[in-house]
Amino acid sequence: MPYLTPTRTARRTSGAEQLGFGVPGYAHPLLAPTEWAELIRPGTPLHWAVLNIDNGPGARPDPHCLEAAGRLRNARERAVHGEAPRDSVRAAGGRLLGHLDLAFGSRPFGELIADAQSFLDWYRVDGFYLGRCPAGRADLASVRRLTSTLATLLDDSGSDPVEQRGEQRRLLVLGLGTHPYPGYAEAADQLVTFSGPWADYRWSQVAEWTAAYPPDRFAHFVHGVPRTHLEEAMRIARWQGAGTVFFTDRDDRHGQMDPFAALPRYWDEVVSRIGLGISE
Repeated sequence: MPYLTPTRTARRTSGAEQLGFGVPGYAHPLLAPTEWAELIRPGTPLHWAVLNIDNGPGARPDPHCLEAAGRLRNARERAVHGEAPRDSVRAAGGRLLGHLDLAFGSRPFGELIADAQSFLDWYRVDGFYLGRCPAGRADLASVRRLTSTLATLLDDSGSDPVEQRGEQRRLLVLGLGTHPYPGYAEAADQLVTFSGPWADYRWSQVAEWTAAYPPDRFAHFVHGVPRTHLEEAMRIARWQGAGTVFFTDRDDRHGQMDPFAALPRYWDEVVSRIGLGISE
């Protein structure tokens, strides 16, 4: 099968290792209340969700986004500090990430830091999603400079009760959509190494250098996945070593601009499959 790496380098996850969701960016909470409400439903295996007001934090605090951010933060607190037995996926509760658009390396460093500070001041985000991140060797130094500065901002923004329990608070995710130059793996906590249609994903190949890292370092976003192929999509993600996923049957055809901006029609089913750790 084309999506499998050679046996000597494959970093395949076991059936016991559960996948979780990374949500690359729903519509504004006022326009997508159902989507945002589903993220805090008990038992949803959410790793993180991206908040994107106006291709960034916007010009001022948005009351609807403030409310959505607060609900997600409260759900995380309940999940982590609840009395139910700990489950590493469900108890993650979902970190909130501010969306920073790198425009493939063309945005000034100062603008990105200003946007990051606004996200921290207004929405108390747990990290950042660096959208349209460049992937070449020539841009690695500038990306590492940015992620290093963002990590410092997050560390200086104040202690989170979750962090006091020995868990990492901050999270930096590179929205690459492809396998980058290997050095990017050391520039952030997680890399999105696939973002695209099911027709490409089912025949995709994973870069061999990724075998040196655990599944929680990689995320895959796939649109146009038929309901009948959900099990196959999860199997590909596990075999390719991705710990975070977002699968949807929606696509970018018929005038749809962003297939990831709404829930898949089989949301309840995919939550059940991933939440229960169903393996191949």
